[in-house]
Amino acid sequence: MAEFQLAAELRQAKGKKNRQLRREGYVPGIVYGPSIEPIDVQFPYRSVEVTLMNAGGTNLIDIEVNGGSYPSLAREVQRDVVRGDILHVDFLAVDQSQRISVEVPIVMHGESPVVTAREGILITGRSSLTLEVFPSDIRDRIMIDLSTLTEMGSEVLVRDLTFGESVTVHNDPNEMLAKIVQPAAARAEEELDELDEELEGEGAEGEAAEGEDGEA
Repeated sequence: MAEFQLAAELRQAKGKKNRQLRREGYVPGIVYGPSIEPIDVQFPYRSVEVTLMNAGGTNLIDIEVNGGSYPSLAREVQRDVVRGDILHVDFLAVDQSQRISVEVPIVMHGESPVVTAREGILITGRSSLTLEVFPSDIRDRIMIDLSTLTEMGSEVLVRDLTFGESVTVHNDPNEMLAKIVQPAAARAEEELDELDEELEGEGAEGEAAEGEDGEA
């Protein structure tokens, strides 16, 4: 059984009739999957709103309808562009024996000692990864421990994360997820110092050349 459950009713309303359904406090939806025929459903607005808020798109939800229970993922949530109200929800009923692709958010925790000392700043890359997993291996987040970034230039790449043999990552293994870099002001000052050194070097070479000419 999934951690979350959501009771649904069979839906007869279609098309424009869904507007009346929404006015009555229901959200139209559909449950579909590789092993079932699509089922048109409707949910009480508040129950689907709370469930989606808690489960997100990476936790299985048991959709209970017409005497059956379908472990599912919320695949698409359509919302009103102005008010943000839920207009329609598509649920993918998963087959426990088949792997599926899920978008899993990345969560940073801890703090780099370089950042704490104000010697560097943290830059981050993408906020989620696409994983291909069996439904039983779905995770709701990917944790990155920033305390492991102990030096300037320390970074976490996709390939540095460990998921196990049953999980396939569809992102570039060399993609940067977190990195410690110099603050812009420090970089500018360092570049200015390098420029000064170059100019001093050119000046010294010029003086040496002039000295040689004078001796001649």
